[in-house]
Amino acid sequence: MRHHNYSSPDGFILLGFSDHPELEMVLSGIVTVFYLITLIGNTAVILVSLLYPQLHTPMYFFLRNLSFLDLCFTTSIIPQMLVNLWGQDKAISYVGCAIQLYGYMWFGSVECLLLAVMSYDRFTAVCKPLHYLVIMNPQICLQMVSAAWGISLANSVVLCTMTLKLPRCGNHILDHFLCELPALVKIACIDTTAIEMTVFALGIIIILIPLSFILISYALIAKAVIRMKSAVGRKKAINTCGSHLTVVSIFYGTIIYMYMQPGNSASKDQGKFLTLFYTIITPSLNPIIYTLRNKDMKGAMKKLVKGDKGSLEIGGH
Repeated sequence: MRHHNYSSPDGFILLGFSDHPELEMVLSGIVTVFYLITLIGNTAVILVSLLYPQLHTPMYFFLRNLSFLDLCFTTSIIPQMLVNLWGQDKAISYVGCAIQLYGYMWFGSVECLLLAVMSYDRFTAVCKPLHYLVIMNPQICLQMVSAAWGISLANSVVLCTMTLKLPRCGNHILDHFLCELPALVKIACIDTTAIEMTVFALGIIIILIPLSFILISYALIAKAVIRMKSAVGRKKAINTCGSHLTVVSIFYGTIIYMYMQPGNSASKDQGKFLTLFYTIITPSLNPIIYTLRNKDMKGAMKKLVKGDKGSLEIGGH
């Protein structure tokens, strides 16, 4: 293998799971199946919530954004990952690697912030039902979503640019199946404490602040639900929030485990499997979780499958 000086734009070799060739074939099958589920599920959520005017509410506006985000997130990673798993060629060009790194960081950060925005939406729906449509007016919803995309883009530009500028002294072999930030930081040939601290600090802003916000929202929701007199109202509130909470737990659980620990403490294969989990399995679960737990969504999906665009009975929000 030729060694290049670090200014070479020749690209990187992604080892992926090449030390387990038998695993690669199995994984490529699993990845393909989950990718198809993600594509079909999230496209269906977007279509259904656009086609039925009764689903033109803030909650579904955010859900549409989440589905669109999951489509972007997986598509920025999976095709390259499949190429890596299928063939002998493990190379990725420098530009390809940079695009993947920026995209991965950007979309991943948006998801953190978007889940926080959705928890605020649920808090308003449960705790301030009479003012819900006034507070969550279309303009505010659009501003919140735009802010999530904008802040995340800034975060991605700062972190990824710092990472790509690190000298690598000819190291261009990444022990991963995608250009992920920790893997790129690991092959730098200088002390990376400064960038690790920056990642940690921005991680707190992008991961822990939204998470604290989500937890506070849910604490207030729980308080409101406990105070509710009617069992029906209580059940409805729990249902509306249950799907979101499930998605939050899965997504944040894996991300915190990966990004909030010091560089070398996780074993390399464990890191790869965790990445696999939250880049493939989480985006495919989101539409399933939301559809199965949501009466309106289930009804609309059935109508879409039957080709019926007629009126839709909505059981309230």
